[in-house]
Amino acid sequence: MAKAVQKITLSPSRDIPFNKLVLSQSNVRRVKAGVSIEQLAESIAQRTLLQSLNVRAEGNETGMFEVPAGGRRYRALELLVKQKRMAKTQAVPCVVREGGIAEDDSLAENDERVGLHPLDQFRAFKTLSDAGLNEEDIAARHFVTPAIVRQRLRLASVSPKLHEVYAEDGITLEQLMAFSVTADHARQEQVWENVSRSGYDEPFQIRRTLTEATVRASDRRACFIGVEAYEQAGGSVERDLFEDDGGGWLQDVALLDRLVTEKLAAEAETIAKEGWKWISVAVGFPYGHDSGLRELEGRPADLTAEEQATIDALNAEQAKLEFDYQDADEPSDEVDQRLSEIEKALMAFEERSIVFDPIDISRAGVFVSIDSEGRLSVDRGYVRPEDEAQRENPAIGQGSDASSSEGQEPDSSGVQRTAISVAGSAPDSEDDDEDAARPLPERLIIELTAHRTLALRDALAENPAITFQAVLHNFVLTAFYRFASSGSCLEIGLRTPTFPTQAPGLRESASAKAVEARHESWKARLPKVERALWDTLTALDGTAQASLFAHCASFAVNALFEPANRYNDGRVSAHGVRARRDQADVLARAVCLDMVQAGWKPTVDNYLGRVTKPRILEAVRQARGEPSAQLIDHLKKGDMAKEAERLLDGSGWLPEPLRLVDAEAASEPAELEEEAGPLPEFLSHDEEREPAADEGQPQQLDAAE
Repeated sequence: MAKAVQKITLSPSRDIPFNKLVLSQSNVRRVKAGVSIEQLAESIAQRTLLQSLNVRAEGNETGMFEVPAGGRRYRALELLVKQKRMAKTQAVPCVVREGGIAEDDSLAENDERVGLHPLDQFRAFKTLSDAGLNEEDIAARHFVTPAIVRQRLRLASVSPKLHEVYAEDGITLEQLMAFSVTADHARQEQVWENVSRSGYDEPFQIRRTLTEATVRASDRRACFIGVEAYEQAGGSVERDLFEDDGGGWLQDVALLDRLVTEKLAAEAETIAKEGWKWISVAVGFPYGHDSGLRELEGRPADLTAEEQATIDALNAEQAKLEFDYQDADEPSDEVDQRLSEIEKALMAFEERSIVFDPIDISRAGVFVSIDSEGRLSVDRGYVRPEDEAQRENPAIGQGSDASSSEGQEPDSSGVQRTAISVAGSAPDSEDDDEDAARPLPERLIIELTAHRTLALRDALAENPAITFQAVLHNFVLTAFYRFASSGSCLEIGLRTPTFPTQAPGLRESASAKAVEARHESWKARLPKVERALWDTLTALDGTAQASLFAHCASFAVNALFEPANRYNDGRVSAHGVRARRDQADVLARAVCLDMVQAGWKPTVDNYLGRVTKPRILEAVRQARGEPSAQLIDHLKKGDMAKEAERLLDGSGWLPEPLRLVDAEAASEPAELEEEAGPLPEFLSHDEEREPAADEGQPQQLDAAE
């Protein structure tokens, strides 16, 4: 016979005047967290009470009810009564509980509460926006900034198919952010299909793929015409709300190129009034474009008497300032700024326009382009070989036969008109024979260099010593040459984590001083300019190279704890933090790290004054025994911390985050380390020590990206 299912009975609900409610001491919430009471009160004022209070009768005769669950809502209502925005007799919806334990109800209500999934918040913000609320209204109603609302709305605009993948944990929040750089759902879905199969699905890779057919706002073409002019012409700009995008990406490349061409052509028409025979216009010219041409030697324009007087005054002022502050360690900011202003002013005079002979101008040309900063670049005075004959016979190119001169035609008045060619091609080039002088197509160069890249990878893998030096070269550039201008063909480098908070005494610690001393010692041995670095590294012996490699790689160590929420929508997930700290334990054991020998000891500032009294007593108990703990257990916290510092001095006691994991817990990683084997021969130069196993496992270090 089947057992009958027992039916449940729900607690009754009723409206109770607010002045008949009192806050229960059984509420388990003690620590303030989440939305403030003031914000919750504003929310109730806007939306009324969305969830009933959980109450219990205080006694049979009083008619009062205590509130064990819903304490924050009660305090918010209390605040509204104090502000006279709600009557104290206002009826409050309540669920009346009988029996059971009040603390159990309070704990269950808080413990069983599930936070809103980020995707649900994105969609809810989108619904509010569709209902007519602007970003400022939504931000005010939900106590966030308008910038956050814009970010959430942008995420809500991503393809619904990707939303479904995100809801099933098939894509991370960082990846979803990367997809938001474009509003094209079809493109988003296409890219996701490709990257999810290939494994190249890092956020930066997604963002790069989505924007490969666009132009960055920092591109020299965009800087030349200005993003505002591009937008006024009807062009659209996509912006990344989650990363520094340098102004976004310009979507209409054809429009951008047309605007650039038109502006360059207009500049060329202005320059043509100077009388040049030809002007070649391009966004940029290839290296060696002026090969075979003779460059005219012009002279700087004459200075006026007023300009010369200004130069003399600036030189005199500069000399006086340098003399007055020659013995100072460092001039004041005002003096330094003035010297900089003088230098710029003098430089402007040195870069004044160049004057050419009119006859030379009539047979020479100009290159008009855009420099790397997006500024107009004009290179005047280049003579082609076929125009050199005019030096011997100035009559050539004049009179009725002038129209026969290649590339130049007379206008209606008979005056020679400058021939302007756009995109760097000659106006009459029809023969394929001239193709040899043109640069190779970019796609072909990419394909050719792809072959070279693969071949170089194979060759490098066969030469461990050169590979080690190449990686070391990258590391040293990052660690010692912060503003290194030279690029590298190895996309590997140091990622040095920063400390979000500065622990007391960190800068003065023995470890910090040792790292700084080692860094300065190596800095003195390295060349001043990065160009000479490779040769310097080649001259070092294997032991010195290994030592420098270890110093640079050490900057990448990150053993920090970092809070992460349950949805992993921060920079790192909780699992990632655990894995990082576990790996830090492996490294600490490998190098036999002892924080006591490293100089750390518990003080009031760095530990004892920042923990509870029970933790202070437990530290003393572990280090000195129960009798010592009993000596200070009656003291106030401040005095207890000071006495504990004295008792713990020299004991070698460490708080748990600074201790090494015990040997049993580390047994499995230790076995793995033994299997790793010794260092490669070209790294094994120190015969006095056994090579650490972890040094043969570079993938365990968070040094490369």
